[in-house]
Amino acid sequence: MKQIIFFFLKPLSFLPALAMMYVIYGFSAQDASASGNLSFKVSYKIVEIGNEVLERGLDETEIEVFADRIEYPVRKLAHMTEYFMLAVAVSFPFYVYGLRGFPLMLVAGLICVAFAAGDEYHQSFVAGRGPSIKDVGIDSIGAFFGILTVQIICWVFLAPARSARRQEEFAYRKRARREEAHRRQEAIRREDAARRRRRRYY
Repeated sequence: MKQIIFFFLKPLSFLPALAMMYVIYGFSAQDASASGNLSFKVSYKIVEIGNEVLERGLDETEIEVFADRIEYPVRKLAHMTEYFMLAVAVSFPFYVYGLRGFPLMLVAGLICVAFAAGDEYHQSFVAGRGPSIKDVGIDSIGAFFGILTVQIICWVFLAPARSARRQEEFAYRKRARREEAHRRQEAIRREDAARRRRRRYY
């Protein structure tokens, strides 16, 4: 019964990846003005928080100047973060399904890069925006680190449990072989005893 439940629940593990794709698609659907305003607001908030923490005493104009300076790297970092999260959401279900190592890197990487390329193409239909090969590369870097993170986390936290399970299975098989050998020996002894009784009878 438990296996049947897991069989039907496993596909649901891809829902976070689909949700992340929807979020990325939503950001890409923003026109140039809306996207730029969002990036500037985030950059402004970063500078504002930094100004308060470091007590630099910047006025509003200076904050805007610094926000404008960091807007581009903040925007690209947001790209990497989006695809980092997408890669994590894509990789983990595949890992659960048993895809590990290089095959996981290849399959999850291809999915993320293909989605990044498709998303950039989608931006060519959005007002004031267009596709960028550089952005696909930046997205791919984020995806690479996302997949790598899943590999490391699963190896650290799941590998010991998997190793313990393998040891239990090995011990079970060893015990089963020993019991089977014992049963065969008992059967042979009983058969020998039966033959000896038949000889005495005849």
